[in-house]
Amino acid sequence: MRLIEYGGGRISEGAIRFTDRGGQTHDLTRYSLKRMEEIRGNDIAMIFQEPMTSLNPVVTVGAQVMEAIRLHEPVTQRDARARALEMFELVGIPEPRSRLDAYPHQLSGGLKQRVMIAMALAMRPKLLLADEPTTALDATIRAQVLAVIRDVAARTGTAVLIITHDFGVVNEVADRVAVMYAGSIIEEGTRHELLRAPRHPYTQGLLRSIPRPEARGDRLEEIKGVVPRPGHWPQGCRFHTRCPHVFDRCRSERPQRYSVSATQGAWCHLLDPQERGR
Repeated sequence: MRLIEYGGGRISEGAIRFTDRGGQTHDLTRYSLKRMEEIRGNDIAMIFQEPMTSLNPVVTVGAQVMEAIRLHEPVTQRDARARALEMFELVGIPEPRSRLDAYPHQLSGGLKQRVMIAMALAMRPKLLLADEPTTALDATIRAQVLAVIRDVAARTGTAVLIITHDFGVVNEVADRVAVMYAGSIIEEGTRHELLRAPRHPYTQGLLRSIPRPEARGDRLEEIKGVVPRPGHWPQGCRFHTRCPHVFDRCRSERPQRYSVSATQGAWCHLLDPQERGR
């Protein structure tokens, strides 16, 4: 979304490749910020982590959804309101007509998040980014919100990229998973592959640290050490300072991606066939 550039940040290297509605692939880092304003909300939309602070407290939620629509389409106020009502119905907001005129403080956390989903999907974007979309929601509401994201995205044809630390969310909604550590992807694969047979020591450590009912009373496993400070990454594999399987090569050489299957791969020297043969 390149929002980082409004806060004094910058993109120092790499590319952001996005395929638009016409099937053309572009590098978004080469777009002007003015062009990005046309992309945001239209082709790429986002659900932010905290719905309580993402909505304007002094504007009705219906007006906020209508504003998002009118920014990208030359429609009348009446047509925008009709679209907003349609989106409220689509995401399962009860009494949607009256909720259009409600203020954020009059809605529960779960309803606020549904409003955010309605706003994000109003333009039928090609890609929806969801940053920890169930933060601060109880288990029942969390399940409902995830179901809304999954079902509405399927109906609208929108791809969803969820950022989360919760493997429960991963298990409920993901098709493919990429695990990141210290700013880099260290393993990727289908949900079933990563949850059943993780190959990177970091992914394995994350899964071992999940509380389990059968282990009640036992001490939770932990990944020892701390994450390096951004910009002060260790040489070689960034996980080597915490890895229980570290050896000399890890400290000096960044690993490449090693394929485990046609759909799963990990960036770990342990998977190098030459290392396995020693």
